[in-house]
Amino acid sequence: MHPVRKRKIIIIFFVLCSLSLVVALVLYALRANISLFYTPTQVRQHLTHPEQSFRLGGMVKQGSVVHLQGLKVIFVLTDFKNEVTVEYTGLLPDLFREGQGVVVQGKLSSKGKFMAQEVLAKHDENYRPKLEGKV
Repeated sequence: MHPVRKRKIIIIFFVLCSLSLVVALVLYALRANISLFYTPTQVRQHLTHPEQSFRLGGMVKQGSVVHLQGLKVIFVLTDFKNEVTVEYTGLLPDLFREGQGVVVQGKLSSKGKFMAQEVLAKHDENYRPKLEGKV
């Protein structure tokens, strides 16, 4: 093989290897930052690891919100197939209500109760500002 041709093949090989390594590192870094949520059905199918922090999404079941002493709240999240009881201590978002979609971040306890550290209320894409005479 001609030396110039051999050198070009070696350069192309190293460029492709370097490019593959860069793409792999970028994908690995992005994977760590992607935070999708599980549904109650997926949690009941044991698709999550115990004591691993993850997001759980669903609808707040009608009649399930119970305000306890202080800022502690217990409610049930459902995907209309399965349900998960959620316990949260803190201020709830303004859009939080029964029948509304929410995403909670936290861990599943050994008893099957989800211990939330953060509650995010989902809303539709229509923005409606509060009217000035109403609170």
